[in-house]
Amino acid sequence: QVQLVESGGGLVQAGGSLRLSCLVSGIDFSIAHMGWYRQAPGKQRELVAVITTTGVPNYEGFVKGRFAMSRDNAKKTVYLQMNSLEPEDTAVYYCSAAGSYERLLNPSRLYFWGQGTQVTVSS
Repeated sequence: QVQLVESGGGLVQAGGSLRLSCLVSGIDFSIAHMGWYRQAPGKQRELVAVITTTGVPNYEGFVKGRFAMSRDNAKKTVYLQMNSLEPEDTAVYYCSAAGSYERLLNPSRLYFWGQGTQVTVSS
């Protein structure tokens, strides 16, 4: 059974930082491309960042150099370091996994989701 467990969210002031973690089990993590996504109230879930099996990250434009995604295959964990947070970053953040990199680019095509972790940025 595939399980994704996100953690690390919280309440921070604008300009602050958070580090999110996603622990993965039930799949061969080393061959899974991974993604971080977020969903704000009343909005659709959107892609934030993805990382390939070889550890190469790619980011959506709104990240603007503020976030960094990484992975630790030994710990079966992906991370999202978020700096210079803005109130617009407020959302529930989710991770997902896929054997296909292209599938990660469209959240509606993904099968596996964790429970999410709430990030709230106050102005």
